[in-house]
Amino acid sequence: MTGIELSSNAFNDHSFIARRHAYEGPNVSPPLTWSGVPDDAAELVLLCEDPDAPSGTFAHWVVVGIDPHSDGVEAGQSPPGGTELVNGYGQHGWGGPHPPPGDDAHHYFFRLYALSEPCVLPDAPRADQVHEEVEKHRLADGTLVGLYQR
Repeated sequence: MTGIELSSNAFNDHSFIARRHAYEGPNVSPPLTWSGVPDDAAELVLLCEDPDAPSGTFAHWVVVGIDPHSDGVEAGQSPPGGTELVNGYGQHGWGGPHPPPGDDAHHYFFRLYALSEPCVLPDAPRADQVHEEVEKHRLADGTLVGLYQR
């Protein structure tokens, strides 16, 4: 399995995400760039999840159908060709970090998957449903972790 390089000019891996991207802030999705997508990928799927959420892993951003020939997404935009599904807040698109006040910093895992076939997900998938579906056709993946604390 090959790896996808996933990064952001808004935060480094395992560093803090700015309030600009948080739910209680302007709630702007962070910019992301990627490389190393296999040539035979049919689509990319993006998932941002918080496994530290008190009620279980929380889906902050689920995007399917991303153009496998794309190399990133600007802040506040939807990835090229992608369809943003309903996040854990019940809204389409990005829903930024919003951990309970006083919690230790939560980890926000941005995961980009290259798939050999398009995946089929419900309109409001849970993070575990995304993982289960992408495992069926995963060619490669990349992960970037951001932190946030209130």
